[in-house]
Amino acid sequence: MLKTLAIKKTTTIQPKVKYVIINLYDRSSFMKCVKIKGVKDLVTDSLDKPQSENGSVIIKVESCGICGSDIHNWDLGAPVDLVLGHEFSGTVENPGNREDLKIGDRVTGLPISPCNKCDACLSGNYHYCPNTWTNAVGLSLENSGGYAEYLSCRSDMVRLLPEEISFDEAAMIEPSAVALHATNLADIKVGDKVLVIGAGIIGLMACEFAKLEGASYVCMIETNMLRAKKSVTIGKANEYYDALDENTIPKLLELTKGGFDKIIECCGNGPAVTEAIMATRKGGKIILVGVSTEPITIPTVVSVMSEISMIGSIAYTPKEFDNCIELIANKRLNVKKYIDDVIPLEKAQEAFLRLTSNESDAVKILFHPKQ
Repeated sequence: MLKTLAIKKTTTIQPKVKYVIINLYDRSSFMKCVKIKGVKDLVTDSLDKPQSENGSVIIKVESCGICGSDIHNWDLGAPVDLVLGHEFSGTVENPGNREDLKIGDRVTGLPISPCNKCDACLSGNYHYCPNTWTNAVGLSLENSGGYAEYLSCRSDMVRLLPEEISFDEAAMIEPSAVALHATNLADIKVGDKVLVIGAGIIGLMACEFAKLEGASYVCMIETNMLRAKKSVTIGKANEYYDALDENTIPKLLELTKGGFDKIIECCGNGPAVTEAIMATRKGGKIILVGVSTEPITIPTVVSVMSEISMIGSIAYTPKEFDNCIELIANKRLNVKKYIDDVIPLEKAQEAFLRLTSNESDAVKILFHPKQ
């Protein structure tokens, strides 16, 4: 946004006119950002810089990832003017009420806003709290996200970064925690056969965690074969199959001798959930990570007759978030290999089109707002 200038006319002792430039608008109070304008439409704009409220920490954003939920909002075109971005890292601009932080400290944070009073919060399950998403970073109009130069994060949710973690790796902590939570819910045992449906970043990382938990065989099915291939070439899946091939499920049932022990479904549409049900062994378990914005139809008779457990998975616990920080710092979890590109905010619309194209293998693109 351009500066607004005024010209003030003043007289001096000399018989001539002197012009003084007065700045009526301090640009330092504004920042660059990307907003939702409409259906599948993002625009670069400006916004007031966030101020510390209730002791919140102001973070200068260094890196921020594009999440599948961001793509859902973009696809819907709502809410208009939302500044997305809840996978972020940066440096402290204002430490708020955190006495252990100072300006320039490298940090990330959980974007959630739990009440800390309800039974869910008191039991450590912040992701169940009804207030968790009401003022979440990058998920609410009240709290702009990391598709901007600065953001405000609740002080109790901010985490200092170990020196071993780069800003780009730190932007991958949040999606890693989502995949870890789903894998923990699956309760994978040593020797289990695991199927992951959907080769987005959550699906790819679910393959990694499944192997870390001792799965003997991990398979990926996906409609985009370029992404599916990544699950094997840079990921931990043993094989991948085409979700659109009608012979895929029969092949997998034969290969596993009756179905998979655990399935992590990361798409959320009817056909994907149906494939999950059809590919699960009797008494097996399905973890539903994908979200559909519309009602879906599934063959419940199969799940009933086979006594298949289906469990929803949302976000993560603070402990799981912190576990991912440790795993990345200790190099037990390599997240850098999944980063396809790093771009400035001005290329947001182009990046979203790329991530939703069946002709691209991209799974994770990061913004560098200062680029």
